Amino acid sequence: MKREVVITADGSSTIHLPDWDEQYHSKHGAIQEAYHVFIKHGLHHFYNTVPISSGHKHISILEIGFGTGLNAFITLIESEKLDVSINYFGVEGYPVSMGEIDQLNYPSELNIENKKGIFKELHKISWEETHKLSRNFSIEKQNRFFSEIKEKEAYNIIYFDAFGARVQPELWTESIFSKMYDALQIEGVLVTYSAKGSVRRAMEAVGFKVERLPGPPGKREMLRATKKA
Repeated sequence: MKREVVITADGSSTIHLPDWDEQYHSKHGAIQEAYHVFIKHGLHHFYNTVPISSGHKHISILEIGFGTGLNAFITLIESEKLDVSINYFGVEGYPVSMGEIDQLNYPSELNIENKKGIFKELHKISWEETHKLSRNFSIEKQNRFFSEIKEKEAYNIIYFDAFGARVQPELWTESIFSKMYDALQIEGVLVTYSAKGSVRRAMEAVGFKVERLPGPPGKREMLRATKKA
């Protein structure tokens, strides 16, 4: 399938799939979307809602769709700002090539050119092994399909960043969200850019408490699902 690196509305890049008319990140702004959905309503929400003193000195994050590494990269940056230890697990069935990674402009658009080496390292490190990239951030990239996730109560936060239900509806089903529910600890949250009614109903059907939240630029709403006791 043809893939091309394009510039989104906020100046940051993403990968576009012309055959599907689908992008790895929002065409309205890749960095804006990532910060709004995954950092603000995911990481910051969990950090501010569940006191670190209650046992979450280490936050465990599962990303569904590692893709360009943007979400992992900005989470690494936030781990330094919050001074909290993050164990990050990025699942990807079809890894992005280094040729494509070399065309992505996230360090420069974030005004952190000094972190360019770490962004490259995210993609160069071996899969299926844990790597500590900074004092507060360790990562394990997993080359597997989302349906293969079998962990139980292993994560505090899930970044659900799969391709949209329009092109891959099988990734947005009760079957997949049941696996996500099982993988989260109590009070864990799943955040996604999607706000489709069918997605919300699938989440609720497996036990999640679901909130509709204001979406990133170009989207009216997004979803956050919480696993309650």
